Amino acid sequence: MAKAAVRSTDNFNWTFIGLLAFVVYVYATEYQRKNYSDIAAGLALYMVHWFYEIMNAIICAATGYALWTVSSQSTSFILLIGVSWELSMMFSVAGIATHKLLPADPGKRILGINNRVLFAVANAALFSLVEIFLASTPAFIWVYPWWGALPVFITTYIPFFLAAFLIGDAKPKTQKLFIGILAVLNILLLCILIPLHVI
Repeated sequence: MAKAAVRSTDNFNWTFIGLLAFVVYVYATEYQRKNYSDIAAGLALYMVHWFYEIMNAIICAATGYALWTVSSQSTSFILLIGVSWELSMMFSVAGIATHKLLPADPGKRILGINNRVLFAVANAALFSLVEIFLASTPAFIWVYPWWGALPVFITTYIPFFLAAFLIGDAKPKTQKLFIGILAVLNILLLCILIPLHVI
């Protein structure tokens, strides 16, 4: 059922446009204020998010089951097997929001730990806890019995937030390289695999 619902417009509604407008407003506001490091943090997390979602869809194509799926009844549009429009829009601004909450000094240590690493782990833990709740609803499904909060915490959310925080603080050239390379890779994979009906 989840596979059949991918990119189906059966449940499409106008929240799709409202969320897109919200995300455009957030990025436009950050650009106007010249908050380029926050924009880089947002895009870095979003590019990593898309790479993970593509990999999840490839796993589904290869094995018959994704690591996680979303329910068609809970969304206006499913982009790939494991990501709805609403989730994707949330992840598009998550890096901006969390980067803004970091201490101004990237080198500051808290309890002997670099604050970027500590905040990445803390945000990963928070998002993993939220995902436990989501997986208890019909909207979001962890497919394999061994896939749960701990694997999500370690393999997914820590890399998401490390990318956001480290790239957000990086030099502009490094930011452009990281975001650009991942964007090109993601677009190439989507352009190749969607027409082939792999994902």
